[in-house]
Amino acid sequence: MFKSIAIVVLILVGAILIYAATKPDTFRVQRSASINAPAEKIFPFINDFRKWVDWSPWEKIDPELKRSFGGAASGQGAVYEWEGEKVGKGRMEIAKIAPPTNILIDLDLLKPFEAHNIAEFTLEPGGNSTTVTWAMYGPNPYFAKVMHIFFSMDHMVGTQFETGLANLKTIAER
Repeated sequence: MFKSIAIVVLILVGAILIYAATKPDTFRVQRSASINAPAEKIFPFINDFRKWVDWSPWEKIDPELKRSFGGAASGQGAVYEWEGEKVGKGRMEIAKIAPPTNILIDLDLLKPFEAHNIAEFTLEPGGNSTTVTWAMYGPNPYFAKVMHIFFSMDHMVGTQFETGLANLKTIAER
């Protein structure tokens, strides 16, 4: 009986590992929101990490969050580092900007796991509103592929992006 159970467990584990190997080598999580404000008004809230305190969903998750800013005050070269019990440890640096429509950020997560991704904000003006798209993408290593079988990265991160975009909308439409 024990031998039969062990064989079934091994087959299941093997099937999960094989299934994980078929997952894509990269991932992308993306959400968009329409904000009733021009791109020129929205852009500074994203381009200056000090203003993220007002709208980023991760700022509210961990009240004991320790943060530091370095590099340029805003724009290319601006750096934001954080460490917290609930949000882990990481670093962001604005790598490239194309005002007022695009910001690329190097995103390095250090704890609870290490990952090196890109966060991108795209602002598309249209009439009296601007569509703001927040995306994160990067490599999907094998360990992450296995984890994504049980935890939806799109749901976990995407939900935070939706909250952040809603907060950004509230601030920009004032």
